[in-house]
Amino acid sequence: MNRMGIPAGRLVALAAVAGVVAGGLGVYVMGGRSGNNAAPAAPAEMADTTCPARAERAKAVAASATGDVAAMLPADPPQALSGLAFNDPAGQPATLGSLKDKVLLVNLWATWCAPCRAEMPALDALQKTKGGADFEVVAVNVDTGGDEKPKKFLAEVGIESLGYYRDNTLGLFNDLKRRGLALGLPVTLLVDRDGCLLAHMNGPAEWAGEDAARLVDAALAPAS
Repeated sequence: MNRMGIPAGRLVALAAVAGVVAGGLGVYVMGGRSGNNAAPAAPAEMADTTCPARAERAKAVAASATGDVAAMLPADPPQALSGLAFNDPAGQPATLGSLKDKVLLVNLWATWCAPCRAEMPALDALQKTKGGADFEVVAVNVDTGGDEKPKKFLAEVGIESLGYYRDNTLGLFNDLKRRGLALGLPVTLLVDRDGCLLAHMNGPAEWAGEDAARLVDAALAPAS
């Protein structure tokens, strides 16, 4: 039993059986503990020299993903994600690039995704304990339609520390899908201060524990 009140094995089971379709988006996680066995390739239009050069850094950080967060895979190769777009907590257009100079744990979630709902309190706890000038959990809701349902859910489960990031167009999810990073929901990305992807995961995890904190610390540590 973990801090979410759900046995660890059931988290993966929830992701595997959540085959519902809502708003045209299938929710599923395919095979293995990672849920994403194929290494993604960066689209040609995102090719640069800065992020791919951080392959060893990505491997080193991902090596710290053990225990509750062992499903986090190293980016292969790291790719630039600064252009990923959504709305910020004020409802204004934003990108990951506008949050630069922080390490980011980006999580896409929806109210109709059972594993997403289950891990939201743990993400909130991670933001409460580790969030600050150098790190932020960016939980982006991707429900289609208005804000009423996601805001009601967040209030019901007592989310206090997470900012309300939002994309009701499915554009963000589809962008990640094209990059080979999103098979379903939830999907989580670990991004460095320059907007380079270091690691990624499809499926839920226990984000409130020591394993997640250790992973964040590894991403925050200066590159050797």
